[in-house]
Amino acid sequence: MTYIDGFVAAVPTANREAYLKHAAEMAVIMKEFGALKSVECWGDDVPDGKLTSFPMAVKKEADETVVFAWLVWPSKAVRDEGWARMMQDPRMQPGAHTMPFDGKRMIYGGFEVALES
Repeated sequence: MTYIDGFVAAVPTANREAYLKHAAEMAVIMKEFGALKSVECWGDDVPDGKLTSFPMAVKKEADETVVFAWLVWPSKAVRDEGWARMMQDPRMQPGAHTMPFDGKRMIYGGFEVALES
């Protein structure tokens, strides 16, 4: 069964095009290392919460938009090997890309697909 890496970030709204360009470049690299699909979603209806919310999780500021993204991998083994190889790739080294958002506030994790319908 497939494996998913999920990401949530706060991106300056003014950086939308730069972010999407960056995400497209990253998708090419990730697919080289085994990802099947990359999906980027620009927040449209992401309410603030009182106890928890996407905006709270990424410390969204007034001039930012929440982005929700995921990568689909064929398996966790392919994902683990792909990430290990990607982190050695010169294109993934610090300074190789201008980040159009604050990566320190991004949340992410790997998820086993439990149900697909």
